[in-house]
Amino acid sequence: MSTDPGSALSDDVASAVALALAEDVGHGDVTAALVAPDAAITASVLCRESAVLCGVAWFDEVFRQLHGDIAVHWRFADGDAVEADTVVCSVTGPAAPVLTGERTALNFLQLLSGTATTARGYARAIEGSHTNILDTRKTLPGLRRAQKYAVRCGGCSNHRIGLFDAVLIKDNHIANAGSIAKVVAAARRNNPELTIEVEVTNLSELDEALSAGADVVMLDNFDREAIGDAVARSRGRAKLEVSGNIALEDLSELASTGVDYISVGALTKNVRAIDFSMRFGI
Repeated sequence: MSTDPGSALSDDVASAVALALAEDVGHGDVTAALVAPDAAITASVLCRESAVLCGVAWFDEVFRQLHGDIAVHWRFADGDAVEADTVVCSVTGPAAPVLTGERTALNFLQLLSGTATTARGYARAIEGSHTNILDTRKTLPGLRRAQKYAVRCGGCSNHRIGLFDAVLIKDNHIANAGSIAKVVAAARRNNPELTIEVEVTNLSELDEALSAGADVVMLDNFDREAIGDAVARSRGRAKLEVSGNIALEDLSELASTGVDYISVGALTKNVRAIDFSMRFGI
């Protein structure tokens, strides 16, 4: 799978960076204004811990929006494993805008590298199985596409982007429609081109979802035995997804059941930023 941001993400990168700079710079960087306007600077970005790099496009866009004469030279690409105390890139250009953009650029890099690094750990836990690890919509507001890109850089896969690109029917939708069969039929009429997924909490509801023709069935908080029963009952009629308080140490056993997907909110929700710093004069 490609991890290049491509045209689909380019507008999102630019708008996310613009918002971040507006938040930080406001009406102007009063500290950078103390720097001589003709001063130039060279800096190196150091990754202080082992990580999976992610966020190159966002980092570059920060400095592109601040000044056209700032150049960034990368030694690594998104998705690359980086060892601790490694210089990942250098930044050269006018001193004032480089200083202005330092924190915003590093914020994108530390967040997205944190997401990618977490995803890499989950992907490795199920190597050799046919199961895919999926992210969820539990993302930082305004940075969903960025985090989902980082998940792919780490080796996991994306669930739906939002409420518009797939149908996910949960208990409240079923309660309002009257039955699983009715709500799946309505979803199929309204959006015949979209994947239809139904969340179930027991094997009886699984049977209803399979009979209704759901494309994917989410097994919410099923125990190990019930998951095995669900795989046997489905017999390939629908893809099966396991969800609900999934821990890293559970992944290998869950994948061994034969489910197609395991969705993990922690990929994007419980992110620990990677430690990057910018060192000037080198």
